Amino acid sequence: MSRHNLKEKFKTSVGGQALIEGVMMRGPSKLAIAVRDPAGEIQVETTDVKPNPVARVPVLRGVVSFIDSLLVGYRAIMRSAEISMTEEEKAEEQSGFDRWLEEHLGEKGMSALMTVSALAGGLLAIVLFMVLPTFFTGLLGRFVELGSFRAVVEGTVKLGLFVLYLFLISRMKEINRLFRYHGAEHKTIATYEAGEPLTVENVRGNSRFHPRCGTNFLLLVLVVSILAFSFVPWHSTLGRVGLKLLLLPLVMGFSYELIKFAGRHDNLATRIICAPGLWLQRLTTAEPDDSMIEVAIASVKAVLPAEGEDDRW
Repeated sequence: MSRHNLKEKFKTSVGGQALIEGVMMRGPSKLAIAVRDPAGEIQVETTDVKPNPVARVPVLRGVVSFIDSLLVGYRAIMRSAEISMTEEEKAEEQSGFDRWLEEHLGEKGMSALMTVSALAGGLLAIVLFMVLPTFFTGLLGRFVELGSFRAVVEGTVKLGLFVLYLFLISRMKEINRLFRYHGAEHKTIATYEAGEPLTVENVRGNSRFHPRCGTNFLLLVLVVSILAFSFVPWHSTLGRVGLKLLLLPLVMGFSYELIKFAGRHDNLATRIICAPGLWLQRLTTAEPDDSMIEVAIASVKAVLPAEGEDDRW
């Protein structure tokens, strides 16, 4: 069977995200982070994956999965920072306030604080890409008659901010390195889906663009929100913001179902759904070097399904 046909036939649920000097992967029953430590060794840590309590409930499962991914991903990034930094770097990074928190909150308290921090990051993204465009459009409408074009202006601002944000952070040296690990993650998953042995040489030859990327999901959420919120009345800016926030879980859940459908099928409709996100991955992924690929391979191997386990998407 050809490599192309293998890719069309097999769609795995295994996936993850880039970390600081590492990659996190999530399989049917295991979650692993693989990080290269200061000595150059790859450290792999695995934990059991808790099943999604609403995995069979369409739309709702998307909201739960997003929140869970946000929390798990934030903790994984913090853990990768601990592993990848030298003791001297940790001492320099840790302030007196950080040490005070560790001493007084303990492990459970710090875990709760990390959860709050992750949720705060998600809230900030909602404010930046959902709330701010509405206030900007509302303010602009006081000086320029927008009429029925209000939703168009709002959507344009929303997408513009998102793309500009990704472009700017991709220019940062540290973020660019993170995006190279992102590319390694995608290329390794593509190799696994192609049924090829997980070797550096095989991974190197696969694409760094993948339809199930978180970039695709976020862009899809923005596009679906633009379409859905175009039907939300604009009696007042604050009222519109409130209605949008109420509808946001529904938008996220529906977007999740779309990306899930696109991940399972390969046809004209799914290619159209995935095309903008795949294009945007030119900003959020970069070609990795062989050492990064080695880390991604170690992470994937740690979560591959056991005999009898189903990892189909």
